[in-house]
Parts: sequence; C-alpha cells; structure tokens
Amino acid sequence: MGDRWGPEAPSIELLDSYTTLLELVRSGTAETRPALSQRTGLGRTAIAQRTTTLLEAGLLEEGELNPSTGGRQARTLRFRKDAGRILTAELGATGFLAGITDLTGTVLAFSRHDGDIARGPDPVLAEVEAALDDLLLETGTDPGQVWGVGLGLPGPVEFATGRPSEPPIMPGWNNHPVRDRLADRYRAPVWVDNEVNLLCLGELRTPGLPLHGDLLYIKIGTGIGAGITGGGRLHRGAQGCAGDIGHAAIAEDGAAADGHPTPANSTVCRCGKTGCLEAVAGGAALARDGEWLARTGQSPALAEVLAVRGAVTGEDVTMAARSGDHHAVQLLVHAGRRIGTMLATMVNFYNPSTILLGGKVSDAGDLFLATIRETIYRRSLPLSTRELRIDRARLGEQGGLVGASYMVLDELFSTRYFGRWLPAGSPAGMADLHVTDGTGNAAKLRVP
Repeated sequence: MGDRWGPEAPSIELLDSYTTLLELVRSGTAETRPALSQRTGLGRTAIAQRTTTLLEAGLLEEGELNPSTGGRQARTLRFRKDAGRILTAELGATGFLAGITDLTGTVLAFSRHDGDIARGPDPVLAEVEAALDDLLLETGTDPGQVWGVGLGLPGPVEFATGRPSEPPIMPGWNNHPVRDRLADRYRAPVWVDNEVNLLCLGELRTPGLPLHGDLLYIKIGTGIGAGITGGGRLHRGAQGCAGDIGHAAIAEDGAAADGHPTPANSTVCRCGKTGCLEAVAGGAALARDGEWLARTGQSPALAEVLAVRGAVTGEDVTMAARSGDHHAVQLLVHAGRRIGTMLATMVNFYNPSTILLGGKVSDAGDLFLATIRETIYRRSLPLSTRELRIDRARLGEQGGLVGASYMVLDELFSTRYFGRWLPAGSPAGMADLHVTDGTGNAAKLRVP
C-alpha cells in the first residue's frame, strides 16, 4: 500500500478511525487533537499518530492556537478544502447544470445549458465535457487537481456500475458507459446517480440546513421523482432505483380541469405504461393540458403563449396560474391533489420527518404547495403527520451540483476507497479507482 502504511495494509478499524477523524474536522465538529480524542475515545498517542499521517498526506493543516482554558494551548486543525476540486453536473430533460466545487461541496463556479436529453449520450456528454472544461479554465484549475467527478441523470441508474438502466426519457442511454467515458476524460474516479438522489443528498448534507430523522425529497419537473433517506443516509435500493414514484400507478379520479378528460388509466406515459403519476401530474402533463386550454380558448394567457412560441410548457402553466388564470390554477390544483395522494401513501408507509419539494413545478406558488400539503394530511394517518414538516427545497438550482459533490466526497472518504488512494496523496489520476467486470459485479480494485 505504499510507505505511508509501512509493510502491511491498514485494518478496517484503522481506516475507520482515519475517516472518522477527517469527518470530524471537515464538519467543524472537532478542531483540536484534544477535541478529537474526546469525540472518538482514542488516546493522545493514537490521535497524534493519525493526525500526523493526515497532515503528511496534505488532507489536514495546522491552524492557530486556541485560547488557553488553564492548560496547554491546543493548535487547531483544518481540513484542506482547496487541496482538490470536484467536477459536477446535473442533467435534466431539457438542459443541464455544470459546476466545480471544493472538497467541502461549496460551488465555486457553475453554468447553465439548454439541451434535449433525448438526443443521446454522445452529443449530450460532449456538451457536458465542454462545459466542465470551460469551468476548469475559468477557475484556473489544473486537470491534475480534479479528485473526482459526480454526475446526476434524469432516470434510473445502477449505482454500482454508473450506467443508466432503461431510462424512459433517455433513448439511447440504456447501459451506456457514462462513468468510463468521464473517467477516461478526466483521469479521476467518477460516480453517477439519479439526479433526485443528488438533490436530496445536497439538502441533507449542507451545513447550516439541519435535517434530522428521515427525509423525502420530491422533484416535480418534467417528470416526478423522489430521493429517500433513512437515519441520515441515502437509500438507493437494491439496484439503485428507489424513489421512482413518477412511474407508480395512480387511481382513476376523473377530469383534469373544466371538462378536459385525462383519465389516469388511459394516459400513456413516456415509459410506455398507462396510469403513471408523471403522465397526469408532471411538467410534461401540465404542458399537454395547458396546450389544450390554449387551443380551446379557455386560457387567453396560454393561447397567447401558444401563438407566439408554437408550444406551451409546464412553466408557462405555472406562470399563468401565478398571474391568476383560473383554468391554469385548476390544472395545478388537480396535479397537486394527485401528487399529494401518492405522497400520502409514502407517508403512511415510510413515516418521514420531512418532505421537501423541488423542481420547476414546485415553484408554482403557495396554492400548489398548500394543495399537496392538505391532501397529504387528509389522506395520511394522524400519527404519521403529527410532526411532519412539508416545505420547499432550500438550495435552489445549485442543489444537484452540491449533492453530486457530496456523493463523490462520501465515496472518496469511505472506508472502501480511502485506504486505496491515501498512499498516493490524492485520488487525482486514479481513474480506475473502481472498476467493474462488465457484468455489474465489483471487480478487484486497482491502484497505480
């Protein structure tokens, strides 16, 4: 494992202690050796040895002396957040965000880009790479400083392999080697996940935004998806597709608005099935029904949009509703009730402490949020909602980039990977930090 470890590889217990010490310093929970000793129960000698290793590796640095409390002054320890950089991107159905962060998940620079995910992986990923390259230049970051890459996709991802798995809105992406392509490009380890998981993780981990217990993050955009956490940890499920509520079937409940029938059991979703929540309450469904309102003349505001642009989007419907258009309001209320009904089922089953709503449709206004909240409370068991908090997501458009960075950092500083790159000083240049054998099973990890 290299000179730092001596002749033998470290035990799991030793690696655990290193990652624990780093996390305590990274989070600001403990800033001195005595504080680390108090938090971990490790003795002074063990703390001195481990912090020396982390200092020599360039992960920690010495700070100023703390004020004396009667004994010897303790020198503070700081995590070297600028020792490396993380490249991040969050892809949606109609565009993507690219960003670069430090090693604490703070976004240093980011950019927005329009584009249809359905064009396929090669043109879309080429644009993502170009955007990331521009950010490297903009921030003066040497490619050798890149410690990892985190990518969010708007569809199911097999987390173990970093490959999309039959994503409904991403033709041509199934089983595409996204991780391998980016790892070869940036010579750094890459992790890929569903974008909603990353939005959820960003909210969960950001300092200053404390969340306790179990969180549901619901993104309501072109599609609908959920990120799920339990005990402060992201729950991805056995294959990585937990929380795909947009393709859960809903019961028939009549017309969408003022006589326009969109029965759940006859509406075909982009996944090919009928009755999916996304097909009757997502942004694409709002766009479809909003265009019907425009063409029939029931909504003058949307008719004007259609005349100017030739199409109506879900965002147009939310804007019309916020300006007081009655029919657009009814579309949102009906969508909110359907979403709330699905979430009530999740509340009864999972009993979360917090539900956060994100995505462009969730910005439709207080009435939309109130409709979802009222439906959840009305259809859920009283005990499950007694202390339930339902609110909008707080990180805004950068949430997915923050979450992608935390995903990479969580993996890099996990016991599984930490001991494999620490002897080299950083994971930069270790594109094959994790590999698969082509069948989705983890193969033996290689270290240069």
